[in-house]
Amino acid sequence: MERLLINDVKIFLENKIIDGGAVWIENGQIKAIEEKPVDNIGSDVQVIDGKALNLIPGFIDAHIHGANGADTMDATEKAIDDMAILLPKEGTTSFLATTITQSPETIERALENVARYNNKPGHAEVVGVHLEGPYVNKVKAGAQPVQYITEPDLEQFNQWQKISGNQIRTITMAPELDQEGIFIRALNEQGINVSAGHTDASFAGIKKAVQQGVQQLTHLCNAMNGIHHRDIGAVGAAFQLESVNAELIPDGIHVSPDMMELIYRNVGSERLILITDAMRAKGLPAGDYELGGQPVKVTEDRAVLEDGTLAGSIVTMRDGAANMLAIEGVTLVDIVKMASSNPAKQVGVFDRKGSIDIGKDADLLLVDDQLKIKYTICRGEMAFKGE
Repeated sequence: MERLLINDVKIFLENKIIDGGAVWIENGQIKAIEEKPVDNIGSDVQVIDGKALNLIPGFIDAHIHGANGADTMDATEKAIDDMAILLPKEGTTSFLATTITQSPETIERALENVARYNNKPGHAEVVGVHLEGPYVNKVKAGAQPVQYITEPDLEQFNQWQKISGNQIRTITMAPELDQEGIFIRALNEQGINVSAGHTDASFAGIKKAVQQGVQQLTHLCNAMNGIHHRDIGAVGAAFQLESVNAELIPDGIHVSPDMMELIYRNVGSERLILITDAMRAKGLPAGDYELGGQPVKVTEDRAVLEDGTLAGSIVTMRDGAANMLAIEGVTLVDIVKMASSNPAKQVGVFDRKGSIDIGKDADLLLVDDQLKIKYTICRGEMAFKGE
């Protein structure tokens, strides 16, 4: 494979920034990092001029159902391919294929499909599964089909994990359905990222669940109890409990821009994880689609069920990150944490993704100061070139 050099670029490492450095890529991995531009370059090297650009780690979307007309629940190789080929255009270089509450047989088909899926060069990489439901609270179902919601079942989960090839990395569940914490503790011991979501838990309930092993809150503010002056709910738990990370859909619709800023001020870039929670209409025109077998009406900026309930999003990771960057005080360093390193750590792939370091996968973005994407590189392969 031809060597690739990204030269004379501002490099955002985990703990420092190199202004005017260079990164060598070989065999899909970061081979070396230089403090200065490279002058003597061999003819066998492909060079990208990074002058006036920033080199940051690729985005990791840890909660995405679909895009480009495809959905994880379609349970076909083509569906995953169609998602993976589109996502680099928005800066996403890896993702968790996310399920939705459905019949056990339908969920199993989706898990089997991910287990046998082979990632393709130049596409975003599937790094696991986010199992959203079916162990959620009917009161906070949102767009989760109520008829398939069920109680936590450890035997069933273990079977699903086996079917998935041990690829379930995150599960969204309502912790109040597991009062004794037996299910939560068992998953925590397996290294699963247990995330409280579609939950009616109070602040005390979330605090108890965190003690049992919950590590995260799913799409903060959505399908959970907000802050009230007599009970600060799950949202207040994100503000108060420093051991908990929180997903955020930064489209300005699921959470208003003012609330996004309030969340950032109180939770901060060390614990926020930017997600899209996107459905199959992302990247396609407005029209009629479906999510979890339910009709969805998609307009220019949102996707809703027939009763007006938000049904996932159509936001891109790039646009969501840009919305966060527009908040006063947020820097590109903060974006890297929220969109790359935090999700990589949370889902257990930080050993190879989520930061720019020697030996890690060459999942990289060259962006300008406004986060406009010039190049997306997936495991050393050019996946997208912007204007």
